[in-house]
Amino acid sequence: MLLDNLMKKLDEKKERIIEIRRYLHEHPELSFQEEQTAKYLQDFYEDVPVDSVETNFGGDRGVVVTIQGAKPGKTIAIRADFDALPIQEETGLPFASKNEGVMHACGHDGHTAYMLVLAQTLAEFKNELKGTIKVIHQPAEEAPPGGAIGMINAGVLDGVDAIIGIHVMSNMKTGHIYYRSGNTQTGRSYFKLVVQGKGGHGSSPHLANDAIIAASSFVMNLQTIVSRRINPFDTASVTIGNLDGKGTFNVIKDSVTIEGDVRTMTPETREIVESEVRAFTEGLEKSFGVTCHLDYLNDYPVLNNHPAVTEHVRQALELAAIPEVEAVLETPPLPPSEDFAYYLEKVPGCFFYVGAMPASGEAYPHHHPKFDINEESLVISAKAMAAVIASYCDGNEN
Repeated sequence: MLLDNLMKKLDEKKERIIEIRRYLHEHPELSFQEEQTAKYLQDFYEDVPVDSVETNFGGDRGVVVTIQGAKPGKTIAIRADFDALPIQEETGLPFASKNEGVMHACGHDGHTAYMLVLAQTLAEFKNELKGTIKVIHQPAEEAPPGGAIGMINAGVLDGVDAIIGIHVMSNMKTGHIYYRSGNTQTGRSYFKLVVQGKGGHGSSPHLANDAIIAASSFVMNLQTIVSRRINPFDTASVTIGNLDGKGTFNVIKDSVTIEGDVRTMTPETREIVESEVRAFTEGLEKSFGVTCHLDYLNDYPVLNNHPAVTEHVRQALELAAIPEVEAVLETPPLPPSEDFAYYLEKVPGCFFYVGAMPASGEAYPHHHPKFDINEESLVISAKAMAAVIASYCDGNEN
């Protein structure tokens, strides 16, 4: 049986998965700069019996691999991202990042490692496969506009019936797999507001127009959007991550730059927040006599898992009875955003989560300089994805 064969092979290749993960962890590259990582992927597939390898897919170093089964069937896409973050690593691991100020602090090294070995294994059994598997190695998940858009525009989803993705999660128990149907991760928006006042001497505020005062009012007013404009049963957050008000103690600030982050769980809530931010900006000009320039960008959409595909995934995971998996559970909605959501706007699919909490139980959050994962989660990820693939592509019609 295909699934049994895949599971056996993945057990044999567990150390190889870990070896690849550690190499990639040592050599992280930032979004849209993953030149050496892309080359590593290309080199890996040189001796793998896949049907095609397309490089620089979408123009941003994406790699797309096609594995054609011996029998006709559905086309299933599976995706892993491979970019890192601008973070100085503080884990003390023997395979810590060798690139100053760059770190795999989100698990994309693990995603790529398990996907490479899984693709290799699937290719070895392609005579037992029904349909086509499209392996998407995507760059630049972390930085808007994200790598998914370029790959979609280049046709990566052409002919695809369903797309599946996994994220390892350091705050979820290793041995647990989590899924959710419908809206699962928030959509994200970014704004930058420049408040232009009139600088002056601290002793003569009446001759100036203090940009800090105006900007402070804006920051406080924003807090009423979630508390007074959003339905209490909806999800939204508005965060000011940067207020550039640094100056000199006796100088009235001429201008201030504010940068903010917005997360919402529905398109309707996203529209409300943007409308309110724009209204507060206009009000600031009228109330304080300042000039404002607002840039507002809606990027990653809400991640919406297709109900039928998600149910298919859940059943496949439970029926596979993977020895390392203790439970397959439903997760509540998750606050972070994810550019896999762009794929799900185009074709049915499911993005699910594999617990990767370190054995010590000390779990640092994603994007933390001490972030790490339990490497047992990598073989679990490979087996979980293999179970889903087998459920779609088992040529034995079981």
